[in-house]
Amino acid sequence: MTISLSAAHYHFDVLIVGSGLAGLSAALHLAPTHRVAVLTKRGMSDGSSNWAQGGIAAVLAEGDSFDAHVQDTLVAGAGLSDPAATRFVVEHSPESIAWLRELGVPFSEEDGHLHLTREGGHSARRIVHVTDATGAAVQKTLIATVRRTPNITLFENHTLVDLITERKLGLASAGDATDNRCLGLYALDEATDTVLTFSAPHTILATGGAGKVYLYTTNPDTATGDGIAAAWRAGCRVTNMEFIQFHPTCLYHPHAKSYLISEAVRGEGGRLLLPDGTRFMPQHDERAELAPRDVVARAIDFEMKKGGFDCVYLDISHQPLAFLLEHFPNIYARCMQLGIDISKQPIPVVPAAHYTCGGIHVDLSGRTDIAGLHAIGEATYTGLHGANRLASNSLVECMVFARSAATDIVATPLPQPPALPAWDDSRVTDADEAVVISHNWDELRRFMWDYVGIVRTNKRLERASHRIALLQGEIQEFYAHFHVTRDLLELRNLVQVAELIVRSAHSRHESRGLHFSRDYPNTMAIAVPTILVPD
Repeated sequence: MTISLSAAHYHFDVLIVGSGLAGLSAALHLAPTHRVAVLTKRGMSDGSSNWAQGGIAAVLAEGDSFDAHVQDTLVAGAGLSDPAATRFVVEHSPESIAWLRELGVPFSEEDGHLHLTREGGHSARRIVHVTDATGAAVQKTLIATVRRTPNITLFENHTLVDLITERKLGLASAGDATDNRCLGLYALDEATDTVLTFSAPHTILATGGAGKVYLYTTNPDTATGDGIAAAWRAGCRVTNMEFIQFHPTCLYHPHAKSYLISEAVRGEGGRLLLPDGTRFMPQHDERAELAPRDVVARAIDFEMKKGGFDCVYLDISHQPLAFLLEHFPNIYARCMQLGIDISKQPIPVVPAAHYTCGGIHVDLSGRTDIAGLHAIGEATYTGLHGANRLASNSLVECMVFARSAATDIVATPLPQPPALPAWDDSRVTDADEAVVISHNWDELRRFMWDYVGIVRTNKRLERASHRIALLQGEIQEFYAHFHVTRDLLELRNLVQVAELIVRSAHSRHESRGLHFSRDYPNTMAIAVPTILVPD
């Protein structure tokens, strides 16, 4: 479905980077009117959406209300959720669920109606789900639909190198922040090991979060902050990057990489216990296990450090086996593979980096600061999540903003980009010391975990900032002199995102939501977002 100048240059109406729920939803909304390219750096199902267990929040139950969902979100956001953005998402969530049902997503039902579960921070049952593997079921349906949609062309194993803008090509006024437009992007094709040029009037970044900046994370290997870093380099504002949500219950087992135990386990009565069987959450919050994730994660972190424990335990064994098999079949099966029978024994768990609440600053149409560039999903700051994300609000945010961005693109035709230059790698060579990349990657993730984790101090942030500056110098030298690889591109993006997280954390002189500082333990009277502006 492309008009190609050469094997290395493609033209489309819309470029979408990312194949998660946000990117694929936008592609399907645009396909009736636009020629769409979807680029993903690995396979179609390798992103975070596929890993989402819990579900999608929407007001569907009798007795529930938009106002209640909005209020729950604002409370979780600790004063930083934007009321207009929150209401926008909440009021459009039911139609998003209806759209997925029309596509054939097999949501769990009970007595002929959608089964709604409840998760921490919600005042009502409003979580639509497909047992405990909602993301995988949704992605399976969307991928199948996208593959049979004629106007969508897929480019798997294509890694974003950088955005192409008028300013980078010298076509915009350097002093005018509004005089800039996105014209396309460069992407590394791993099959041919060449950098291709993609041009389009419209580009959408749907690249997900940045969990891999931390040593322990529930995120897949793809979550390296690519879109956030690329948008920042192109001149976009980035907001609230200090708010990294740590999922309180990641399975603690040497053979279980990044496997999270769904929030819904606590929603259905799961209790958190110390190794001696003592329940501890009621001492930390009156909502106990149903408190928001940041409260639960900090409580677990506190108890582990206080007692010197490697983990704590989540016990759902009081529920009947039939109940567990119906509601948590995948968690039950995975734990059994590892010798843990959750119907008879508690699950060992630890906190892990889970969700990036901040990101590229966008409006209600997903527009960034650069004309022709939209961003949607976890890569963005929409104003919904504030200082903490309410459980199961993220998937619905993906769909609501995918639709609003597509609607804006259809209503805002832009001129075709001029001829774009090919990627120039004539003055670089193959790297002779690839071990530098793996070593720097490991060092970054370890000091981010140690210095910029659940609890922070000024001294820790200063140490992290110093280490990041050293890494940036090494990586930039590597980037300038050697052929790009996916590992190098991901490391470059992670270090950039790490800098944004540390800068944001340094500038917040209070503790709020997901950001807890020992130097500033109190919460300020007025909540103000942290907005970083590129030089």
